[in-house]
Amino acid sequence: MPELNQNPLVVDACKGFGNRPENLIEILHVVQNCAGHLSDEDLRSIADALNLTRAEVHGVVSFYHDFRRKRPGKTIIKICMAEACQAVGCKSIKDHAEETLSTAMGETSVNGDVTLEPIYCLGNCALGPAVMVDGALHGRVTAERFDALVLEASS
Repeated sequence: MPELNQNPLVVDACKGFGNRPENLIEILHVVQNCAGHLSDEDLRSIADALNLTRAEVHGVVSFYHDFRRKRPGKTIIKICMAEACQAVGCKSIKDHAEETLSTAMGETSVNGDVTLEPIYCLGNCALGPAVMVDGALHGRVTAERFDALVLEASS
């Protein structure tokens, strides 16, 4: 079957892992890390290259929360919603973030600047509430500190 309109990134990622289905998760990470998200077309191409059904590929993508189906914002903010952070006020940080960014948890702002995501443990339980901004972990985050982190990330 000819490879029509396939993203070269997907083709190269699959070939780089020998077009082997047991490497699906690694392939998905490579594609997402390069493209920012996993499009429908990319998932179809991966399924075809690995001789998997689209349902099998979609099942893996939908199971793991780190895979994105939509292009994320320029800044990605993850707020820990695990029990330890809940005990020290992460809900107020979440509410503050949603209000100040005009963005619901799990969504990207209208201007595409910020993606706000829940995460269920950043491994920083002793310093909660914990927030990760573009991969940098921050503990004991208050509303004021959150605002400063957002300002710093946008500059």
